[in-house]
Amino acid sequence: MRIITVSAVLFQRPDGTVLTVRKRGTEMFMLPGGKPESGESEADCARREVHEELGVELEPRDIAPFGTWDAPAANEADATVRASVFRASAIASATASPRVQAEIEELRWIHPVDGIDDPAEAPLNRERVFPALTA
Repeated sequence: MRIITVSAVLFQRPDGTVLTVRKRGTEMFMLPGGKPESGESEADCARREVHEELGVELEPRDIAPFGTWDAPAANEADATVRASVFRASAIASATASPRVQAEIEELRWIHPVDGIDDPAEAPLNRERVFPALTA
């Protein structure tokens, strides 16, 4: 089984909804993020990817580790995604004005309770992230 290492950022509004994105040419929504570049830390990767995908500039103090999970990859057969998920601070989440750019086709805010059963959400969200938020 192939392991795909990624970093992602969890933005959550005061009403509990979480930002998820769908990349161009794919069907499932996931947290914004992506694969690290050579020598890049997990946190730096998460911040860079959010800037590239959504135009949101995060400072190191704006994110904190939330969890690291494995789940079936949403868009690559016979692969597992190993995701280091960082939670954006309440201030960063409240002030973020994400806009679709780079490879992102669509974004949406979804409540974790609803997302657990939504087949359009990636397995990482349905099986790991959303349950951790609703526990």
